[in-house]
Amino acid sequence: MGILGYVAYSKGWILTNFESISPAQAQEMIQKEEKVTLIDVRTPDEFIQEHIEGAMLIPLQTLDKNLGLIANVKNQKIIVYCHSGSRSVAASRLLADNGFTPLNVKGGITEWKAQGLPTQLKE
Repeated sequence: MGILGYVAYSKGWILTNFESISPAQAQEMIQKEEKVTLIDVRTPDEFIQEHIEGAMLIPLQTLDKNLGLIANVKNQKIIVYCHSGSRSVAASRLLADNGFTPLNVKGGITEWKAQGLPTQLKE
């Protein structure tokens, strides 16, 4: 796989076993659906600085070891985000491979904020 193939794969543009949604679609689902879980796969420091309200922090580096934390929502949709969308693609692949139904937020929290959607800032 060449560099372009790697970039396309890591961004979730090819060979995906999950769906990617826009920040607006994610916000709408969060507001309307009772059975949706929101996971932030960034680092603890990033999460503390700013995150989407209601998000559960499970850093990508520890996600595979912490699938038990979300086992009770395995039959629900799981909205996954990171800073710009790369880590959430990797997390979504891992979740899908383990029987979850992830929805990757395209552009991560960066695009979320660019669309004027609310976040919680460090106080």
